[in-house]
Amino acid sequence: MYQWLFILARGIGQVMFQNNVFSGLLMLIGILCNSWLLALLAVAGNFISTLTAWLSGYNRQEIEDGLYGFNGTLVAIAIGVFMPVSVSSMLLLLVGSALSTWIAHYFNRWNKIPGFTAPFIFTVWLILGGCIYLFPSLLLPSVKTDTESFIDFFRAFSLNIGQVMFQGGTVLSGLFFLIAICVNSRRDALYTVWGALLPIFIILPFWTDYAVLNTGLLGYNGVLCGIALGRNNWQSAGWATIAIIFSVLLQIAGMKIGLTTLTAPFVLSVWIVLGMKYLWKTYTK
Repeated sequence: MYQWLFILARGIGQVMFQNNVFSGLLMLIGILCNSWLLALLAVAGNFISTLTAWLSGYNRQEIEDGLYGFNGTLVAIAIGVFMPVSVSSMLLLLVGSALSTWIAHYFNRWNKIPGFTAPFIFTVWLILGGCIYLFPSLLLPSVKTDTESFIDFFRAFSLNIGQVMFQGGTVLSGLFFLIAICVNSRRDALYTVWGALLPIFIILPFWTDYAVLNTGLLGYNGVLCGIALGRNNWQSAGWATIAIIFSVLLQIAGMKIGLTTLTAPFVLSVWIVLGMKYLWKTYTK
């Protein structure tokens, strides 16, 4: 029983690359600060995706490290963000969480590029696309964001971290996430701060929609880029910075065309930078 609780906690922590039970628990508290319902759904999606991996006979160590839980966690939270709770949405949560595990396993077997949150992205895009064209009544109506006339640096910084898991309702979520990361890795915490701050200063001179900036919608991908690529050397810091910049540009482009980007800018940015690193090593030998 305790082993399963530890696995589920790691599954939440792995959303932000933290293979640590206490990190996962602190992140769950951060979600609770914003919404008890989303916290409950996060646990449910985590459990379903982890159980799917176990029933499918996947690598036990990967399961225990939470690597089959974090995509299901995100899928379940997304269901709660885009849909009201109903029998239909809970069935989609069940199917989507399981599907994310199978896609994650494909990336692991393919072993060409890291999947990161791609299984979550593909699963939620499939669900949202199906609902838009077949069952639009399942989706919550879009909420228009109020206009804001100034930048709130602390709020934007905190929500850039919180929005990694759709938690944009309170700065406490982002702060708990940051503490959770620091518990496991001070280096990752430093890159989290860099990933949350840099998008603000990149966008601020050119951006007038302060409501979008203040709610963390332009910076959360940068947080994940920083953690994914950051290491204990200046070269890694440079690559992480490039990925953060790419993620901001891709997020803006996606929003301009009306795409529900999720964490796609993060995944694409890191894939691009990994390709750039490979070419750099190949042609500078």
